[in-house]
Amino acid sequence: MGPAFISYEEGERQLEWLAMAKALEAGHHLPRAEAEVSYLTRGEDTAITLSAWIDGLGLAVKSAHVFPGAPEHGAPNINGGVYFYDDRTGALKAVLDFHLVTKWKTAADSLLGALRLARPESRRVLIVGAGVVARSMVEAYGAGFPGCEFAVWNRSVEGAERLAAEYPGVEVVTDLEAAVRWADIVSCATLAKEPLIKGEWLRPGQHIDLIGAFLPDMREADDEAMRRARVFVDIRGDTMENIGELTIPLSRGVISEADVLADFYDLPKGIFRRESDEEITLFKNGGGGHLDLMACAHILEVCGAT
Repeated sequence: MGPAFISYEEGERQLEWLAMAKALEAGHHLPRAEAEVSYLTRGEDTAITLSAWIDGLGLAVKSAHVFPGAPEHGAPNINGGVYFYDDRTGALKAVLDFHLVTKWKTAADSLLGALRLARPESRRVLIVGAGVVARSMVEAYGAGFPGCEFAVWNRSVEGAERLAAEYPGVEVVTDLEAAVRWADIVSCATLAKEPLIKGEWLRPGQHIDLIGAFLPDMREADDEAMRRARVFVDIRGDTMENIGELTIPLSRGVISEADVLADFYDLPKGIFRRESDEEITLFKNGGGGHLDLMACAHILEVCGAT
């Protein structure tokens, strides 16, 4: 029998957000992943290869291609492929739809962070950005924080309006500062290179979720936000070494490595958590290949392909 193929449609029919978040948490109780990431660039285009291996779970290789101009040619601006290999033999076990894995891994990554760091009573969620990831965040946060209100801000009002049309009840906002001050949770999913979220806008008790930045020159929150918040990441290493959200404030001395308080591998220790209702928490979703691997294993189990 050849490798299984899991389509986007098949996964969408069977996956649930809280179950995926729990699967990512469970994956961090397994032996620590070996993981590597490499980058190739051509102007504004970026090709990223993420490889990960967890002893006893399997291996995964994901190629992610971020081409900002792709929509002009009728394609999404992010494309790629995902391959899952058997842990015992190294044989190809499954090919999974790239967009399925990316959607569920990325949003569940941030959802897991928010379930641990946001106040449980959080009900006002601001989505900054209106692309594919922003849409999945509406779904994920809606599952994790039932009954919450959503607002969306985007550089292009038309983009925000298209998202709102797909998700009835989402309000389009044009004043970013006022929207940030209103929100209990601020989730950013943009390709910004200059910070959008200003620390001076933040208020006690908020949770800030940063997804978009993935290169050394990209940021979504400014230095003051980093100073005011208790900072967490999904994984140290690449997130702190290659992503501008962390590397820039670290290089400037705005924060130190000790100010990055925990990553998901600290979940079993009980230190990845909010300590008071008043503190501001900030989570950087770096989205490493080990999370793709955990997501793939869960998808294959749910779809009966293990």
